[in-house]
Amino acid sequence: MPAHGQEGPSRRQGLTRQAKRTVPAADLLGRDFTAPAPGMRLVGDITFIATEEGWLYLATWLDLATREIVGYSMADHHRASLVVDALAMAVGRGRLQPGCIVHSDRGSEYTSEELRWETGRLKLRQSMGRTGSCFDNAVAESFFEVLKEEIGTRRWPDRATARAEIFAFIETFYNRKRLRKHPHWGYLTPLEIRQRHEQGHALAA
Repeated sequence: MPAHGQEGPSRRQGLTRQAKRTVPAADLLGRDFTAPAPGMRLVGDITFIATEEGWLYLATWLDLATREIVGYSMADHHRASLVVDALAMAVGRGRLQPGCIVHSDRGSEYTSEELRWETGRLKLRQSMGRTGSCFDNAVAESFFEVLKEEIGTRRWPDRATARAEIFAFIETFYNRKRLRKHPHWGYLTPLEIRQRHEQGHALAA
């Protein structure tokens, strides 16, 4: 495969660089990757995709109640604005509740003043796992494993092609077609799980 410029599926290489002179947020999840309803707990992470033009970085926010990717952003950099833009998508879709926990690792993108200011403005609560502990953000990382296994980890000809493939994977397949077992409702897609929650909320009202 290397002779043909391809790579086999594997766990992502680490991007985390803890920022200097910052105070990380407390861990509000404690490896409890559940949520009673959508928009209450998100987990976020960053990965990179190889292209002939260079790296394409992908930041995502995943809802723990549904496992739906509610916000994502792609760029040729992994500055703080990448994760802020992904969070803005989640907010713009109207998927977050006041006081929603946004959990991540302690990478410089997440300990940045830019993200800290934005979460404060939106009245969200930041949460971070411990340094060097991948298990504290395991669900966010596992999504990237699924993505790279399903579409194949390889070197794309350009960033535009990679963007299009990732967009299609998230919006067409992962959120709408990929089944996961819900403890109460059986096998459903992330979209169907959210719809069940919304229907239950409407009936209760």
